[in-house]
Amino acid sequence: MPSATVNKPRPSELLSRLTSAEPEVKVRALREVKNQIIGNRTKKLSFLKLGAVPAVAGILADSIDDVTDNNNCNNDSNNAINILVQSAAALGSFACGFDAGVQAVLDAGAFPNLLRLLANPNEKVVDAVARALRMIYQSKLAPKYDFLQQKNMEFLISLLNSEKENVSGLGASIITRSCETNLEQKALFDAGILRKLNSLLEGGSLSQRDASLESLATIFRNNPEVISKFAGPEIGRPLSSIIDLAKDRYPRTRLLACMCLIVIRNASPHFLQDIGIKTKLIHILLELLDDPGQVGDEAPFAFSSLIAQKEDLQKLALEANAIDKLHHHIKKGSLHPRRYEGILLALDDMCSKLESCRSKFLSLQVLNLLADALTDYNAGVRAAACICLKSVTRSIKNLSAGYFMNETIVIPLVQLFLDPSTSVQVAALGATSNIVVDFTTRKSIFVQCGGMKQLVQLAKSMESSVRSNALWALKNFVFQADNRLKEGVFSELTASLLSSLIRDPEPSVQEQALALVRNLVDGCINLIEFVFAEDGLILGAIGRQLQCASKAEIGIQGMYALCNVASGNEFHKEAVMQLLFTQMGDKNQSFVIKFLQSNDSRLCTATVWTIVNLTCPSSPGAPGRLEKLRNAGIVSQIKNMVNDPCVDVKLRVRTVLGQSMAFGDN
Repeated sequence: MPSATVNKPRPSELLSRLTSAEPEVKVRALREVKNQIIGNRTKKLSFLKLGAVPAVAGILADSIDDVTDNNNCNNDSNNAINILVQSAAALGSFACGFDAGVQAVLDAGAFPNLLRLLANPNEKVVDAVARALRMIYQSKLAPKYDFLQQKNMEFLISLLNSEKENVSGLGASIITRSCETNLEQKALFDAGILRKLNSLLEGGSLSQRDASLESLATIFRNNPEVISKFAGPEIGRPLSSIIDLAKDRYPRTRLLACMCLIVIRNASPHFLQDIGIKTKLIHILLELLDDPGQVGDEAPFAFSSLIAQKEDLQKLALEANAIDKLHHHIKKGSLHPRRYEGILLALDDMCSKLESCRSKFLSLQVLNLLADALTDYNAGVRAAACICLKSVTRSIKNLSAGYFMNETIVIPLVQLFLDPSTSVQVAALGATSNIVVDFTTRKSIFVQCGGMKQLVQLAKSMESSVRSNALWALKNFVFQADNRLKEGVFSELTASLLSSLIRDPEPSVQEQALALVRNLVDGCINLIEFVFAEDGLILGAIGRQLQCASKAEIGIQGMYALCNVASGNEFHKEAVMQLLFTQMGDKNQSFVIKFLQSNDSRLCTATVWTIVNLTCPSSPGAPGRLEKLRNAGIVSQIKNMVNDPCVDVKLRVRTVLGQSMAFGDN
């Protein structure tokens, strides 16, 4: 006969049982709540909405007092202990992998009571409480623990010294979540914490080893000094222990050991230089991609951190067929969003520097799969697809071949301009900035898809990162574009909008707005008229911004914009001169002098080049302008730069002086 189906109590019914005066009923209700919510986010949400967490936290608080009042081993005390164990377990289940649950536990005031219960004499209570606290400390919402207070450090040491697995694991989890500064890392080392963690690595349980690896990685992060001390003879053979654990039978241990080794190498490159270890790390992480669980989800992120910005490791990864393997996993489909995102970011890092990697990427037709990822339901995946696309499109050769300016890529990318996630918008704009530097004649596809108009709209965004990246894309879009396209962009932007963007409160927006103007007026002399539209709004904005430029990049782009204007006719050159001298006042405060004296050779080059265009001998007004520049002390400053260490500066300086000599200046 088939077994009868047991109907589980509804959440509302269980909550009413939690208020029962009968301890046995309350314990069963707590246990049932815990069992129903384990691994079930939907159930957790249902209970959260009904106020289950404050109810359980209240039971925990009341039971602490009951245990305190009933120290004898009688039935009441046993009931109170059982209630403590089950309520702590339920709170831990709410917090496990669920930030909303963690926040609810913290808001209910359960955290200090859980900490207090670590001193309870009953081992079952301590174990349940420690497990619940570990669940809380898996979340970024966990309370920050201050290691710099002596009493807190002593408490942490007592946790790590505990023979109870969950208690020592809690100590390690607190370190992982709370250690953030170099000062805290040093304090932990000075207190002997690393020695204790190392002993857990070598002689602890599986759980203790894993927790120790995570803690060590946290203490090592960006701290070469601590790493050097840890790797020294006083602790033993710790690096060897971690390397051995990278070959452990358990996938999670292998992953955590690899992550720890990656942190060590990223902070102190002189460690782990052996090519065999590097190759082994690559192979282990690629193998871990096959793990069906969380390890496989996290492996691509570890792989990315290993190879990011390191051409030597990217070459080794290419030789290990990393792109083929990553492509294979995407092609299989049905990936967890976290894993999907991680694989795309790993491909991004693979293609970030080496043309050989980009060629491999394109040869496998991964681009088609990337186009699909742009429309994924998960925002993290969409953003990662854009970031990957940005790296792949860094190839001038492939841009010239027109591989990316097509509807398969452009249409979904433009649609992401309106994505509800700002991070996706910014990532999409970043990829667009590369794609629109198209050296073919197919930029019209982008216009037809509505891309250009949407970029203009995004330049008005309330988010400065969106404004900046939209302007960056527009700047690249008009780079070496034909006059008709530039006129279309300018008519959409308008002089008033551009001038307001030049005066934007965010320096990054100012820089990109000036760079856009620079590219707009580059080329045909008629394009220079853009800066004179609406009574010279743009030209005036450039002058005011240069006078108070907050960083060199703003000065560079502004001066190149003026340089391009000064390449025009007499009217244009005189307008630039008027702007320079209107803003000048006291020559000692002149931004031109300041820029010429800058330590940034790029800014010096842009400024001298502007002077070159203003004093071109073929221009009728050049002698008069040269005289003004001489009287303002600008020519003498340029003479002082004749032996500038920067070749570009030196060449432009000599051009100015040569032109000056043509007018009889010695």
